[in-house]
Amino acid sequence: MSELIAIGVSHKTAPVEVRERLALTEVRANEFLRDVHGVNEVQEVVVLSTCNRTELYVVVDEPLEAESTILAMLARLAHIRPTALGPAIYSHRNCDAARHLYRVSSGLESMIVGEDQIQGQVKRAYETALQKETAGPLTNHLFKAALATGKRVRHETALSAGHLSLPSVSAMLARDALGGIAGRAAVVIGTGESSELAARALADAGATLTFVATRRRHRAVSLAERYGAQSAPFDELPSVLAAADVVVSATSSPHHLIEADELEQVLAERAGGPMLLIDLAVPRDIDPACAELPGVSLHDVDDLEAVVARNRRVRQSEAVRAEGIIEEEIQSFATWLGSLQVRPTLAALRAHANGIAEQVLAENHGKWESASQRDIERVQALSRAIVNRLLHHPTERIKELRDDRVHARMALVRDLFGLAVDEHSVIEHAPAQTQDLSEIRQLPQSPR
Repeated sequence: MSELIAIGVSHKTAPVEVRERLALTEVRANEFLRDVHGVNEVQEVVVLSTCNRTELYVVVDEPLEAESTILAMLARLAHIRPTALGPAIYSHRNCDAARHLYRVSSGLESMIVGEDQIQGQVKRAYETALQKETAGPLTNHLFKAALATGKRVRHETALSAGHLSLPSVSAMLARDALGGIAGRAAVVIGTGESSELAARALADAGATLTFVATRRRHRAVSLAERYGAQSAPFDELPSVLAAADVVVSATSSPHHLIEADELEQVLAERAGGPMLLIDLAVPRDIDPACAELPGVSLHDVDDLEAVVARNRRVRQSEAVRAEGIIEEEIQSFATWLGSLQVRPTLAALRAHANGIAEQVLAENHGKWESASQRDIERVQALSRAIVNRLLHHPTERIKELRDDRVHARMALVRDLFGLAVDEHSVIEHAPAQTQDLSEIRQLPQSPR
């Protein structure tokens, strides 16, 4: 029988040094999605990769074998031995896997509780799986429900009040470290969603901005016009850094954009105070050795924890309300997931019982020399009545199951009676893959 598994690492289980090895660019994510989908045990897969997590949501036949295979694939991706990576990996099954994704989509698993970016990231991960045809009936239902749950949490609680995110927290860190950033020169490297959010927070605090594009020069020019800032191509980065008080970098580059030896040369020509570097990228954009240079203070995403902790305490009461919403929604998912198992399992159980009755009748057929055809028909009817009465109460009880243990209970029933359930009969009860991109795009968009 198919089972849902969520497997991955996050900021709760692995430091940035490990997460950056598992971070997936768009091209890398597409390749990994294809590779995982090609594994024999895997029927469906969606890959979610952000600065704080790399997770796979997979539908498999043999969960233990699939978990082992995927762990090995993640270890190869990170160039880490599976035994070394294992302690950082978490794995959830079925309703627990769904609950985890609901929490992720709602912002409860984020470093910044309630942050805005994650729902857009979850949506884009699902869109990619749809485009690459690696999603299917179970993951379709799962991700649409998770996104709807996240939307409900944002509408019915104040968990996202203030629209905090890691980029906006970086501006708080800069303000605290420098005693205010009004009038300070701030350089933002990158032109993506995180870069824009960081720029917005810095501009609101009064910093003077310069955008440095690593790829999309036109995007840097557009952002500069929007925020009354300057823009510069990447090859002018050294001269831009020479005048910077604050540098925030948030790109998807697979290698360092600022190396320690290059920054040392910039500092030698620099006439100014200390330089604060904030690296929001995973993999990291800034060489960690830069922290050892005189006058330089370097912070990566894990160093934002102190600011994050204050945010977490303030939002704790709203998080409790969000948990309640998630539990309500997970019961709906549990009922749906259980229904995939209940009907085929009941059908298999009844077929199994009828088969035993027919077998017993066939084995004794030659012993009824004096029985008339009518007598034989009466015995057959009697055997069917016994099967129906014996299964009536268990069938009714099973149909009434509504909690998140339905899947496990159905697995136990199949194991006890040695039932083989046709996988196609399960899929017939799942929604067909009719969700196209227009449907999922009706969900709220986060800024890019």
